[in-house]
Amino acid sequence: MDIITVQHLTKVYGTGPAATRALDDVSFSIAEGEYVAIVGSSGSGKSTLLHLMGGVDRPTSGTVLLNGADVYARSDEELAVFRRREVGLVYQFYNLIPVLNVVENMTLPVSLDGRPVNEARLASLLASLGLEGREGHLPNQLSGGQQQRVAIGRALMNAPAVVLADEPTGNLDSKNSREIMALLRASNKEMGQTLVVITHDEDIALSADRIIAIEDGRVARDERIRR
Repeated sequence: MDIITVQHLTKVYGTGPAATRALDDVSFSIAEGEYVAIVGSSGSGKSTLLHLMGGVDRPTSGTVLLNGADVYARSDEELAVFRRREVGLVYQFYNLIPVLNVVENMTLPVSLDGRPVNEARLASLLASLGLEGREGHLPNQLSGGQQQRVAIGRALMNAPAVVLADEPTGNLDSKNSREIMALLRASNKEMGQTLVVITHDEDIALSADRIIAIEDGRVARDERIRR
């Protein structure tokens, strides 16, 4: 069963002669529970694609369906709720709130919804992410690898069906990179989450079920990994 369907997605920045076509008529589907790596050179359009899939930006034309529902039929307010509840977003630069501690950053999506924190889930995530004992630490008191673990915890807190990660290991050394990808892969396998990762790392790409290569805003290659 397909959980994500990208239909004729196009994104143009600017107008007239200065217009830049970041994505050009991109279409594909992703099955529930699939782990997909999106690769491509800098400026190829892969981050734009991920942001459109996550409801962070709106396309110029085309759309994205999540479980058959048009993501962009929603208002801006509804899109904000969609990003908190239905997808988990992980970024290269962590995007943690500097004045919030580990627990406050991880539970921010729940707090913004005005809902009680699932303490059992929080405790489980802290343990699996190796963050026990650091609950009260601020981001500047954590290493880069620990900050990315907090960002992953925040993305997973609401148990979303889809996790979208934009270069999640881009700022990490090889050891932390392996550990971060192992955490994301474990969540993908154990919870049946669909995982989409943008990466420049060939080893990470080859660990996926499928690779989609983007070049000049178009899908240049879409292949399943045989093991």
